Amino acid sequence: MNGLPFLGQNARSDNIYRYRAISAPTMGASKMDFDDDARLDASQVEDVGGRRGGMPRGGIAIGGGAAGIIALILALIFGLNPGDITGGADQPALQPGSDLAQQCRTGADADQSEKCRVVGVVNSIQNYWEGKVPDYTPANTVLFSGAVRTACGAADSSVGPFYCPADQKVYLDLGFFNDLRTRFGAEGGPFAQAYVIAHEYGHHVQDLLGTMERFGQGAGAEGASVRLELQADCYAGIWARNAVSTGFYAKPFTDADIREALDAASAVGDDRIQEQATGRIDRDAFTHGTSAQRTKWFKNGYQSGDPARCDTFSGGI
Repeated sequence: MNGLPFLGQNARSDNIYRYRAISAPTMGASKMDFDDDARLDASQVEDVGGRRGGMPRGGIAIGGGAAGIIALILALIFGLNPGDITGGADQPALQPGSDLAQQCRTGADADQSEKCRVVGVVNSIQNYWEGKVPDYTPANTVLFSGAVRTACGAADSSVGPFYCPADQKVYLDLGFFNDLRTRFGAEGGPFAQAYVIAHEYGHHVQDLLGTMERFGQGAGAEGASVRLELQADCYAGIWARNAVSTGFYAKPFTDADIREALDAASAVGDDRIQEQATGRIDRDAFTHGTSAQRTKWFKNGYQSGDPARCDTFSGGI
């Protein structure tokens, strides 16, 4: 637990944080090998199915993946309402989720089922951070379809995976990953999705340590939002380096796994997304960092395995 930057006071806020997540497509051909005998704790993942209620007219409640990035970029450049771009129509009511506790019991289940794999990834990530963050509070991941209401407001799948500090939960629509594969061309694979989840739990760690409250969320290439996102990328790399020590995986991740993560990070850098959306790059509108920065900070975490190497606030990025 030593070496984590910015321990300070664990002040936190229920303000909405528009930290848009790194995003990757659905699980593909490569395989993350779980320990068949590992015991999964399905209580850390909630499967709520589909819920609608529309996006608030004030704009995107909480940001997410590549589609959400494009929406916010267009809004910033052309003076549009992000909620109008992502859509806010009412849709079908909540459908009960499947019983993950019955489906997801062991690592063998995680090797066979996408949702159980999410459970295994979440369990491993939280197992690691429980040993590093004083008084670590577990954060559930909520699987939803279409749209969901959170303590941070309403959101739909277009905003991508996100972390809500007001209820300390990670939100994930699994269908969103397939959209990103077909629309944005990232390679995908099991580890790309694990990387996304680990990034969101990086935000949870920042929340618990008071980093979000301390540094805020200013935009721009050198702004606090970019630095927070790059630190979350670094934290994802830290977990990847240490995942086998959590007892959920049969062996360390392979070079192919790590390439999936680097591809996912590169696919959704601010520069790449902006150029695709508008044909130009506006550094003043950066919120997540460039493709090169995102891969750099994941590598910093993965190669060092040391949370102290994830200080994105003291110098250049």
